[in-house]
Amino acid sequence: MFSCLDCGMNYAKWTGKCTACGQWNTIHEEKGSAENVASFFGKSKKISLKNDGKNSKKLELQIVANVDAKNEERILSKISEFDRVLGGGFVHGSGILLGGEPGIGKSTLLLQCVYNLTKEGHKCVYISGEESINQISIRSNRLGMKDFSALIASCGCIETILKTVESESDVKFLIIDSIQTMYLEALESNPGSVAQIRASAYELMNYCKSRGIVVILVGHVTKDGQIAGPKLLEHMVDVMLYFEGENNNYFRILRGMKNRFGTTNEIGIFEMIESGLKEVSNPSEIFLSNSMEDIQGRIAFSIFEGTRSVLLELESLATPSFIPNPRRTTIGWDNNRLNMILAILASKCGLNFSDKDVYLSVLGGLKTQDAAADLAVCLSLQSAIKKTAIKSRTIAIGEVSLSGQVRAVFQMESRIKEAIKLGFKTIILPKNSVKNITFKDVEIIEINKIEEISKIK
Repeated sequence: MFSCLDCGMNYAKWTGKCTACGQWNTIHEEKGSAENVASFFGKSKKISLKNDGKNSKKLELQIVANVDAKNEERILSKISEFDRVLGGGFVHGSGILLGGEPGIGKSTLLLQCVYNLTKEGHKCVYISGEESINQISIRSNRLGMKDFSALIASCGCIETILKTVESESDVKFLIIDSIQTMYLEALESNPGSVAQIRASAYELMNYCKSRGIVVILVGHVTKDGQIAGPKLLEHMVDVMLYFEGENNNYFRILRGMKNRFGTTNEIGIFEMIESGLKEVSNPSEIFLSNSMEDIQGRIAFSIFEGTRSVLLELESLATPSFIPNPRRTTIGWDNNRLNMILAILASKCGLNFSDKDVYLSVLGGLKTQDAAADLAVCLSLQSAIKKTAIKSRTIAIGEVSLSGQVRAVFQMESRIKEAIKLGFKTIILPKNSVKNITFKDVEIIEINKIEEISKIK
């Protein structure tokens, strides 16, 4: 049979487009029949609602207010950036999915996490379907991990893994690297197929939740950057994390995409060094340049990730275009939002970019869609087209509407306090956006409409 890797829809023959989810080139062949897969999940038997008196069971319904909800103490990984994204640490019996590009550092991060957990007395089992135990040992020695007491094995059979974990007492953590290499002997399809990924994750999640074991699954990603396998896998886990970063960049970003125990807009930032991944406690300092020179098109702005404000810098460039449709290129920002900002500047400020190629880049490799960058983008583009430099240590915070009004964004006070703490001397804000901050040795420029940016020097 043929199945879609994105949604799991089954087909009798290959087709280029999945009619269920609309994705192209996601239909792949699997061994076995649909009947075998359905029988494994128990779908081949019809459910009878008649009470024949044999093995009949009924759920015990409870009132929510009467349920004694226990707030169990979380388990810390001793990696503060990792614990931040998790929402304060690991929850007993939770399922975590960690995805990312090959070589980004997923296995390194988990190995450091397991090392810290074993030092705190937690029993961890690390199962790899991609590396041998000798390779894992070489990696741990390279990272300087001494007296590493975690239990490791190289295996891909789910039945064997669960029997092994059952034979060990008091296991707290189970790491599977990766779920695409796991398989169930009851299914005839190959490892990595939709049926195998779904069934393997289902068995692991059920086993670990019933015993209070934290299970961490490593997932591969497709060429589009999505975690490979059906979307059902993302719904089965409690926490979904994505590890991202450029291959030519030392910085790695751990982003929470789903979290049943905390916020989903939190990020953790790491630096890849020779001895492994190092936490970055103050990300604003690494993303901001130390240059005191007035530079054309460069300005700082603020984004809010989870519970903290992060300051970034962006640069723009406008050059004459010699093609009918000028280029609009962005790195780290939404290209559609750039087109909207260009239309607002043309309509409200008279800045014509119709014959210009426009390039916009967020420095440092971090990606954002925060609307608080709108005002900074407008000032940067004005500087680029007018060939005028922006004063150093200048930051702009504000959202720009289609009518040209500059609006305040949430957590304005936290963003401004972070900017003052890092030594910014000029802060451009929407009018009447803050009232409870005392400014000393800082120039505050308040604007109400985007047309007023032409008066800023």
